Amino acid sequence: MFLKRMYFVLAFGLALQPIRAAETDILPIVKISELVEFNGTTAPNIWILSTPVNLQTHAPNFGKSPSELTEVRMGYDDKYLWVFARLHYTDHSKIVSTSKKRDEESRNSDSFGIILDTYDDNESGLAFFTTPSGQRIDYAISNDANFRPSPTGNTALNYSWNTFWDVKTAAIADGWSVEMRIPFSSLRFQEKEGKVKMGLILNRSISHCNELDTYPEIDPKYGLFAAVKPSLAQTIEMDGLKPAKPIYITPYVLTGIQQNQVLNEAGTKYNQDNKPQLTGGLDVKYSLNSNLTLDLTANTDFAQVEADDEYVNLTRYSMYLPEKRMFFQERSSIFGFNMGQSQELFYSRRIGLNNGQPVRIFGGARLTGRMGKWDLGLLDMQTEKYDETPSENFGVLRARRQVFNPNSYVGGMLTTRIGANGTSSMSYGTDGVFRLFGDDYLETRFAQTTNADGKVQADAKENSFAYLRWERRNEEGFAYNLTYSYSGLDFNPSTGFMSKLGIAGVDLRTQYGWLPGEKSKLQSFKLTMGYTNMHRLIDSGLENLWLSGGFSLMTKTGWNVMTSVFHMKEGIRNEFKLSANAVVPAGEYTYQNLFSIISTPFTKPAVLELTIMGGEFYDGTRASVTAEPTLNLSSSFQLGGSYSFNQVKFGSRNQVFTSHLAKLKFLYMYNTKLSISSFVQYNNVNSILIGNLRLRYNPREGNDFYLVYNEIRPSSNYSFGNASSVSFLNRMILLKYVHTFKI
Repeated sequence: MFLKRMYFVLAFGLALQPIRAAETDILPIVKISELVEFNGTTAPNIWILSTPVNLQTHAPNFGKSPSELTEVRMGYDDKYLWVFARLHYTDHSKIVSTSKKRDEESRNSDSFGIILDTYDDNESGLAFFTTPSGQRIDYAISNDANFRPSPTGNTALNYSWNTFWDVKTAAIADGWSVEMRIPFSSLRFQEKEGKVKMGLILNRSISHCNELDTYPEIDPKYGLFAAVKPSLAQTIEMDGLKPAKPIYITPYVLTGIQQNQVLNEAGTKYNQDNKPQLTGGLDVKYSLNSNLTLDLTANTDFAQVEADDEYVNLTRYSMYLPEKRMFFQERSSIFGFNMGQSQELFYSRRIGLNNGQPVRIFGGARLTGRMGKWDLGLLDMQTEKYDETPSENFGVLRARRQVFNPNSYVGGMLTTRIGANGTSSMSYGTDGVFRLFGDDYLETRFAQTTNADGKVQADAKENSFAYLRWERRNEEGFAYNLTYSYSGLDFNPSTGFMSKLGIAGVDLRTQYGWLPGEKSKLQSFKLTMGYTNMHRLIDSGLENLWLSGGFSLMTKTGWNVMTSVFHMKEGIRNEFKLSANAVVPAGEYTYQNLFSIISTPFTKPAVLELTIMGGEFYDGTRASVTAEPTLNLSSSFQLGGSYSFNQVKFGSRNQVFTSHLAKLKFLYMYNTKLSISSFVQYNNVNSILIGNLRLRYNPREGNDFYLVYNEIRPSSNYSFGNASSVSFLNRMILLKYVHTFKI
């Protein structure tokens, strides 16, 4: 019955679709026939030949003339897209530059950058940014930059993505200048009748006055990430592109030693196990054409990947962690099949990781790009046997295409997981996003999974997932989203991530927002309300019933405040443990609490984000505080960290759970090519201290030398049973060199 209703609503929505609007004004980009000298200061003749682009104020006062003069010119030749900029200041002493590290996410520095929607699909984009120090920042945008939360931020912005490009900056009399060259071989685009169309957004941030200027003019009513939304880009056009199709061959060699403390069978002693490391592998990237890229990998290694953040989970549900490994980054948005919050039909961390521990990947292949009107993604990977888990093959096929208008698409996905011991499972689904009218969107998802024997049950409903969402996307005036989701008792994608299984229900969020204008000290203000009602399928019992109300505001100087009050009713079918001596028994609980986040301006040298949660917690009380300070000491030094305190008390049972989670990050940047970072984490729940030190030397893109040191130590209260204590549990030091050959 639900599926019939879903298809009826979908058909009705499509009937409302207007015929695709005529193409908006297109900005032609000039082709440069003269040689460009790449030095950071554009030669006058090249400057005159290039296409001028003018920026407008996005924030804090939308529509007002920018406070500083920005001159931008663009052009292209047979190999590169060129972006030239002169960034002027009335007082050049106010230039802020506090980082040199590749892909640093700090918003403290002045910056200039470009976002390219290379397929002009209004959904995905590639961002290239720099700062006065010549820093390189690139990231991939998916889901039109619509917020998808995780413990590390918005997963619609993927800073782990890297590609081949260059930038140089230089000081000028009243500011700084930029020359950016982006090889067309690093971009994926489609040529039609000799012409290439892309979406373009330019951003300039001026830290001292918390200003952001954009091209084209972008209304802040579209939200916090409006300035990088591909759907708001200006279409540009280039003629006669015939980019080369290079092959990048990237071998690596790795050596080092890993030491583990292994408990003997009697449980009385730890023995140190030393494992010398000497290995190598190979990655190959080949552009089949301007649309399709083939990535091959053999003996894949991820030793250089930064450590995951520790966290304390006070919920019944699994926590989503983002993918950081480079091999999975190319056009990763193609493989997205979101099923609410951070739930995904395909989750690449299922490959090569087992409970957070690395599993050897023998190799694999990955094909991404576009054929005709279809976006395509194909992946196949083979992993080694690990403990009781057999060697496994993972396969993914994804296809989707635009329909009706530039903001709508339909697609499908198929995933497989096949074990060497004969086990197999499959997931498959169809999805669609449809812009119905104005800022209203309809999203649909339907998926199924097989059982362990690779078959669907006779009652396929138990293996199914369905999702329907109607949403108005804007930050000014009335906005809402209404979602219905159903997850069958046996729906469990073995290559995906689901935090909640066997439940169904509705979620409603509404808000009313104001953008007060130039005379107000506020940038934005909004009131929010929410209602969630989810029930379990196994016994029709209550899972979650939440009512919430609150507000959020942002000042023009950069202060952010968000506060919500929750009235919650939770149904616990099976008790869950916070610790060995703090348990929430089965039953239904009604309680209220408060959640608030306060952050100081990110444009200042010292930044603090404070998160507070307090009130009732099931049949007890909870007090939680997280403080995250960051100090931008200079363009070479950064110091950051966080401290989280949680205390839960169940007075009726005389139970107390207390957690302390501390993190300290130190970053030294000798220049844009050499950096040293240290990350230390202490978690009293796991009774461990984790340390990570990483040196990276990157003389040019594709060539890297890494020195990595990781150590896990027990804290003073670590339990060893009958065994004597040891100074460390795991220690590893590795040297890795990666060299890319272009042929």
